[in-house]
Amino acid sequence: MHSISTQSQHEDMAARERSRAAFAQAKRLIPGGVNSPARAFGAVGGEPIFFDRGEGPYLYDIDGERYIDYVGSWGPMILGHSHPMVVEALEAAIARGTSFGAPTVAENELAALIVDAVPSIEKVRLVNSGTEATMSAIRLARGFTGRDLIVKFAGNYHGHVDSLLVAAGSSAATLGVPNSPGVTQGTTRDTLALRYNDVNDLERAFSAHGQRIAGVILEPIVGNMGCVVAAPEFLSALRRLTRESGALLIFDEVMTGFRVAYGGAQELFGVMPDLTTLGKIVGGGLPVGAYGGRAEIMDRMLPAGPVFQAGTLSGNPLATAAGIATLRLLRDDPPYDYLERLGERLAGGLSGAATAAGVPHTIARSGSMMTLFFQPRPVTDWDTASRSDTKRYALWFWGLVGRGVYMPCSQYEALFLSAAHSEADIDRTIAAAAEVFSMVASS
Repeated sequence: MHSISTQSQHEDMAARERSRAAFAQAKRLIPGGVNSPARAFGAVGGEPIFFDRGEGPYLYDIDGERYIDYVGSWGPMILGHSHPMVVEALEAAIARGTSFGAPTVAENELAALIVDAVPSIEKVRLVNSGTEATMSAIRLARGFTGRDLIVKFAGNYHGHVDSLLVAAGSSAATLGVPNSPGVTQGTTRDTLALRYNDVNDLERAFSAHGQRIAGVILEPIVGNMGCVVAAPEFLSALRRLTRESGALLIFDEVMTGFRVAYGGAQELFGVMPDLTTLGKIVGGGLPVGAYGGRAEIMDRMLPAGPVFQAGTLSGNPLATAAGIATLRLLRDDPPYDYLERLGERLAGGLSGAATAAGVPHTIARSGSMMTLFFQPRPVTDWDTASRSDTKRYALWFWGLVGRGVYMPCSQYEALFLSAAHSEADIDRTIAAAAEVFSMVASS
């Protein structure tokens, strides 16, 4: 299989001479040639594709090739690329100025849209990224409760916050250890890493540490070990245990906010967290993040309270303009029923094609988020996700690239649909995938 995969990558890259040249230049200027590791194609081999523009459901690379895009900038492009009303809002904002470092009415407008949409949020603060949002929510949880411990789950990614870059311990009583150079033992000593969807692990953790736990942070639908959905009994236990112990429940909805439902996963599941972190769609594709929750908690932030957080570019006029336009479109003409139908069509088609080719697989999906795992078992946590055949995924990825379909460059990332995708796009994708599955099966 390795030789087939290598040959496929070589042939694909030979057809993209400008991307190859751009990457060679990038490696001389940027560590690893990329500004985020997710772009490096390390999980699939070969070299990254450099893109020139996006339009609707399509991306165009600098060599002029067109792809049906299922990455969507890792989630925010729910309306498709370059939506006319978002572009118009950005053009108007640019004409007024790009940054003031002072309050604007647009910040109020975006905050009001978020508060009206997300069930648990009474007040919200804008920041510049999902990482800033989760970092700030963790600090606020500690500041509000006066406690130290934070619980996270293996396979959940909350940005490159030092205290959250930990590997899971061997049991609920074992604190996480750093899994990145530069992150100190001291930074992670107050982080407890548990198994996702494991109620027993959770019960043991609260039994041992409940009065020290400031908060529990999780993705209610995980996107960074592939799409993995929280079990109802797991969410119920989380809500009960945090309430009983006085800890805060934090939903990281950077991916799921406005994606799986207008009110996010908490609306979908009917579970009210104490704090929520947002990003991606909230900025309409521009850099933005947000965190919010009950007013009594949020009012602990400076200048209303003593917990410090600041940001010169927070609430940037361009990000707020794109975010307002996007959220208004999602509110006034909701695409969620359409996205559900597209998601069902794509999942069914991919599964049918894989089955016909005899390729073991399972598909996890929530609305317009999904992952095809190259393994037959249901995926509920990192342990089960990590059993997937990543070599077969790499072969599948490059086979689809050669047929004009751009999927996530890792088995452990979710794909995203947009309202700009058509049924014809889905059917073309399924047909291309069927050809590739036949190649995968014979490898």
